[in-house]
Amino acid sequence: MSKPKVIFYWCASCGGCEEAVIDLGADLLAVAEAIDIVFWPAAMDFKTSDVRALGSGEVAVSFVNGAVRTTEQVEMVELIRDRSQLLIAFGACAHLGGIPGLANLVDNERIFDASYRNAPTVVNGDATLPQPESKVGPYDLSLPALTDTVRTLDQVVDVDYYLPGCAPPPDLVLGAIRAVLDGQLPEKGAVLCSDKNLCDSCPRNETKPDELSLSEIVRIHEVEVAPDRCFLDAGVLCVGIGTRSGCGERCIRANMPCTGCFGPTSRVPDQGAKLLSAVASLLTAENAEEAARLASAVPDPAGTFYRYSLPRSLLKGKV
Repeated sequence: MSKPKVIFYWCASCGGCEEAVIDLGADLLAVAEAIDIVFWPAAMDFKTSDVRALGSGEVAVSFVNGAVRTTEQVEMVELIRDRSQLLIAFGACAHLGGIPGLANLVDNERIFDASYRNAPTVVNGDATLPQPESKVGPYDLSLPALTDTVRTLDQVVDVDYYLPGCAPPPDLVLGAIRAVLDGQLPEKGAVLCSDKNLCDSCPRNETKPDELSLSEIVRIHEVEVAPDRCFLDAGVLCVGIGTRSGCGERCIRANMPCTGCFGPTSRVPDQGAKLLSAVASLLTAENAEEAARLASAVPDPAGTFYRYSLPRSLLKGKV
């Protein structure tokens, strides 16, 4: 009996999700014995032609990480979708848009200006920008073009399941692979993770006051927070109040507040709006001046509340 074919592919992301697969450690050897990896360009020498040679639906499951940002990525995820019975959005960027999704706050022209013209370390007297089509001697060269916006995987192709996290922890990765192999998957569209709020599983939950309030907002490097104290009670913004649990509280156990990479629970349509509302309700400002002072303590509201989820949000970006 032939092994089920599996694809791992990397779009617009940092590569941490590829490392998450490697982090399976010894379990990766058992997984490799049970499946036939037919495309994993980050780890082995595969070509696009290898995917094109596969039949429609021939691949049992594909794990695609990263947001969709270029014309090449659009082409690849459409191809992989056709060849796959199941497609899993693997990690925060594929699931929600991730940190690359913050590029939706500016247009491509500003991005190119910052990267190729105005960066302090760039010397580009001719103000040359990457061109999708160019000619070098007798050769016609093509480069992938940036799309107008950063999109989640399911804003481009149909997605069957979602594996959250930046990056997904090894236990969730292994659980998803086993669920596919054993045919024990939930209803299509499910996030393969807990649907509880992170505060419910947080090891600091016992020290969280029944009535939280914020008279000061400080950053984690400005204070020393006891290992068992609720970050919000210490005035440090922790967005576990609007984030799904299942990560193993990795950041919190390292004495760092949650940044929201697991996204919202199924009951929350817009994680950023939920976080803004929750934090605003905790502020104890007595007047407009006090409210403005507290608000100014959050220097990057979009990057704080929509760090991973802007393309998935109701806003999707800045017009």
